[in-house]
This record gives sequence, C-alpha cells and structure tokens, in this order.
Amino acid sequence: MKLLMVEDDKTIATGLEYSLQNEGYETIVCHDAESARNVLTEQLHKIDLCLFDLSLPDGSGYDLCEFVKKRRDVPVIFLTAFDDEVNVVMGLDMGADDYITKPFRIRELLSRIKSVLRRYSKQPQPQSTNIITIEDIRINMLEGKVYKKGEEVLLTALEYRLFLIFANHVGQVLTRNQLLERIWDVAGDFVNDNTLTVYIKRLREKLEDNAQSPKIIKTVRGLGYKVGD
Repeated sequence: MKLLMVEDDKTIATGLEYSLQNEGYETIVCHDAESARNVLTEQLHKIDLCLFDLSLPDGSGYDLCEFVKKRRDVPVIFLTAFDDEVNVVMGLDMGADDYITKPFRIRELLSRIKSVLRRYSKQPQPQSTNIITIEDIRINMLEGKVYKKGEEVLLTALEYRLFLIFANHVGQVLTRNQLLERIWDVAGDFVNDNTLTVYIKRLREKLEDNAQSPKIIKTVRGLGYKVGD
C-alpha cells in the first residue's frame, strides 16, 4: 500500500513516516502543496490513500483533496489542529473520508487508515438483477456506476455504498444508526453523526432535481430516511 502524506511540520512528518513504514506502508512525504500536486499529477494512479494536513505554507489540505477527488476516487484523511464542527464538515463535504485531530496517538491513526482502506476494498454483492431503477436513477452494479436520465453521476465510494443501501431497501425506513452501522462498520466509534448528514446532502445534490425538496431520498421525520414508497 502506497500512502502520500503532506505535512509541513518535518518533525511530525518524520515520526509518522517511521511509524507507517514499520506497519508495512510505502510512503511518499511532501511538506507543501506544490510538491504534493507534482506527486499527484505523476503518481496518483499508484497512491492508495492520502494524509493531508489542513494548514500548509502554500495552500491547504482542502485544495489538495479537491485536486485528488476530481481525478480519482482515492481515500483522503485530514490531519487537523482544528476541532470545530465547521472545519470538519467542510472537509467531509469536499469528499474527505475521515479526519483526525492533533495531537493524536499513532495507533488511532493506523486504525483510521485501516478502516478507510477496508471500506474502499469492499465491493457490493450482486443481487438477483444487476440493474436497479429508482425514478430516473439507474444503478448498474456490475459497473459500479449510477446514471441519472442516462448521464453518469460521479459518486465517491462511500456515496455509492450509501445509495446502494437505500436501493436495496426500497420502501423501508432506515434509521440514522442503521445507516451509520452499514457505512462505517467497525469505525463507528470514531465518526461524528454529522458525517451522515453530509453524505445525504451530497447525494441529494447529485441525484435530486431539487435537493431542497427531495423526491428520491426522503426524510421521515423522527425516524430516518426512505427511498421509494
């Protein structure tokens, strides 16, 4: 597994690199956004996960996350000194898969990395049919792709996984806890409940004609969410 770590504090970077390599990971370390973009441009197809510090001397982890997600669905974990909800939700809203607040213990970071990689490695199991249609949305499970009115909708791995959960339970109300258990698996202890709200919001923006008045992913007040009648 090859990891790209972007951390401007060289002391922290050296310590993390040593620990990651001891766990068997191959690492590429950058200390600024410019060098990270150069690596991503040349080697993104070889990188399995990115660790981005939010605050960099010539940019931010947000910018790098956007740069990555526009090109390939590679998992991103933010390393941040900011522990407020606004920064966390902003990062998740840009496509990040998790975050960890400094200072942190290396074992916790390793656990987050393994959990995110595990989620990305899981493939949805084929059902009796390989095509699921909901309103004007079509899911091709053999391709792992979603189409709206014939046009492909680009979803991240977690967005696809969440929508597939809904698609396999059409007409059934799913509680927030049920959804979080299915999305986050054993990583549930580390995830803020706001994460689910962010992913529901992103799915609605991509799939609904009007995200403010959703007709596909409906909110069932006091209970959870439901797709279909």
